[in-house]
Amino acid sequence: MTPNILNMIQPVLLGMLGTNEIIIILVIVLLLFGGKKIPELMRGLGKGVREFNDAKSNVKKEIEDSASDIKNAPNTK
Repeated sequence: MTPNILNMIQPVLLGMLGTNEIIIILVIVLLLFGGKKIPELMRGLGKGVREFNDAKSNVKKEIEDSASDIKNAPNTK
């Protein structure tokens, strides 16, 4: 029973980022990409998240459909 290391590290990393650090990171991102490029990056990120969620729901629906088909199939024994 070894604990998952990622579950142990995640709260530590989130606890280390304060408001000042987040603002500094946002300013660096703004300087690197510029004001015109950031909306394009966010749109692309939004489309990627939407496609991922659609694929996830499609897989879930297919699994549920196949499970209901197996459950409703007549016994051929």
